[in-house]
Amino acid sequence: MSRCFIIAEAGVNHNGSLDIARKLVDVAASAGADAVKFQTFRTEALVSRSAPRAEYQIRAMRGEDSQFEMLKKLELNESDHETIIAHSAQAGIEFLSTPFDSLSLELLTKRFGMRTIKIPSGEITNGPFLLEIARTAERLILSTGMSDLSDVEAALAVIAFGFLHPHGNPVHASLIDAACSPEARAELAKRVTLLHATTEYPAPPGEVNLRAMDTLASAFGLRTGYSDHTRGTHIAVAAAARGACVVEKHFTLSREMDGPDHKASLEPGELKHMVECIREVELALGDGRKRPKGSERKNMAVARKSLVAERDIAFGETFSIENTGVKRPGTGISPMRYWERLGQTARRAYRRDEVLEE
Repeated sequence: MSRCFIIAEAGVNHNGSLDIARKLVDVAASAGADAVKFQTFRTEALVSRSAPRAEYQIRAMRGEDSQFEMLKKLELNESDHETIIAHSAQAGIEFLSTPFDSLSLELLTKRFGMRTIKIPSGEITNGPFLLEIARTAERLILSTGMSDLSDVEAALAVIAFGFLHPHGNPVHASLIDAACSPEARAELAKRVTLLHATTEYPAPPGEVNLRAMDTLASAFGLRTGYSDHTRGTHIAVAAAARGACVVEKHFTLSREMDGPDHKASLEPGELKHMVECIREVELALGDGRKRPKGSERKNMAVARKSLVAERDIAFGETFSIENTGVKRPGTGISPMRYWERLGQTARRAYRRDEVLEE
């Protein structure tokens, strides 16, 4: 099993503050995450001024701000990105960000040279943007929350067309051809990772459906991971145990902070604990070969048993059910040879409980 790539999702939990953003980078690096991820958007290109907030955002935040007003306060400009990217490099952790519009995609890929683009669940039906990302990014991580297999299939068809055709607009027939060609399948397998997700904050455990990771992997033959929005760390760890190649989890400096995502995020100690648990699970999964491990070999003689004299046995006496027993330690003849031993004669005398010899 390959090492799980852990993304610490800072998202918009910086609350528009560069100081908080830098602290989030430090927390993610200290926790041992592979990458810290933010969100890049221009509010005017993302939402209309009348767009309402989601229920979880209303629960999490005070005030009467619209979604537009809420997001406007959480934008990161080019200079902010430059600062956070430099700080991430200094902290020794990969910087990622999710773009939500064309100019943000250009900023990340052209200005800052980002090679991996994470596509959020909400963009999985945004065909034009998917096409643009496919023609711009080297690697794609596609979240599939709120989707069924047909949604994922349609998104991958657009992405495949973008991989194969640097120009032109797809039509239905060309999308089908692009998705089905061996060349497209090879490019998708090389460049795309799918993330199963349940888009609710926090997500109810009963609606997580981790087995859908297996369904995605079987249906599309792509690397598959999990973007977790549940409370706690245990479900993310379970996803890693089920073979998720990527695990993404929101984190914050404190769940008491005001903002849309803090309440469904891990605090610093919890993030570190999650990373440690995933790494231990990876070690525990092993290579699948069933054989005694080094640490347990020393216990074999203590825990297993041998053939012993059930009572004193004289030289030349026949081994029988009455005088031959099975007891610890396991330093002598294996009890699996018990029946073979019966009827043979003792080559020397044995005291009661003495381990029999060949």
